[in-house]
This record gives sequence, C-alpha cells and structure tokens, in this order.
Amino acid sequence: MYKKILVAVDGSKFAKNAVRHALSIAKSDNAELIALSVIDNTNYLGLSSKSSIFDVNDILTKESKKNLEEVKNIVGEEISLKTDIAEGSPANEIINYVEENDIDLIIMGSSGKTGLEKFLLGSVADKVVKGSKTSVLIVR
Repeated sequence: MYKKILVAVDGSKFAKNAVRHALSIAKSDNAELIALSVIDNTNYLGLSSKSSIFDVNDILTKESKKNLEEVKNIVGEEISLKTDIAEGSPANEIINYVEENDIDLIIMGSSGKTGLEKFLLGSVADKVVKGSKTSVLIVR
C-alpha cells in the first residue's frame, strides 16, 4: 500500500515509538523509510551575533545527527532507510519535504502538550495533520 514512508524524529520517546511503528509498516509494505529530523531555527534567528547563531545551529545539528543514528540502530539492515536533516519551522519543513519527495505516509510522535500550552503554541503534529495532503499517523 505504501511505497515511501516518512518518520519525523526529534529524540523524544514518542518519536522513538513512531520509528518502531514506521519500521513495522515499512517492512509489511516493503516500503522505503525516510527519517527526517528538522532543526527548528525559527526561535534563535534573532540572536545578536552571528557566532551565537552558528553555535546554536551546530548544537542542534549534532543533536539531529544523534537522533538519526538512533533511528539507524532501531531499523538496522531490515529495510531501506534514508536519513535527512532540514532547517526551519518543523511542521512546514515536514510538509514541504513530503510534497517534494512523493511520500505516501507520515508517521510522527505526539507532542505530549496539553491544555493552555497546546492552545497557545500548537504542536508540530497538529500542524502537520492540518496542513498535509498526505495521511498522517500519530503515535503516542
């Protein structure tokens, strides 16, 4: 049914559960699995010095690479896995990546936000569900 599955990863326990679900579905459908980590640089673009921006970006890039290595460890050699890193607003980057790469299914962890925080900020998962033309599976 699915040929290309994107799993969004951020290092959270919800994202790790999403990877396990994505692996299971990809194996059963013989689909390619793409793990995407998005560096959310939208919150620090206002820093006063360029060196501060580069320092923050370097830290976030290292964290993204670590998260993708964890995905590789979970998936192993069982299926085809591609990893990628994008920069920007996570929901927008996920949606754009899906549209540009003909992804059939998005799998991602829930954010765990509740109450006022969710109302004020919204979650990446909510934004992806509302903005994507592709099916989205949210994993707790």
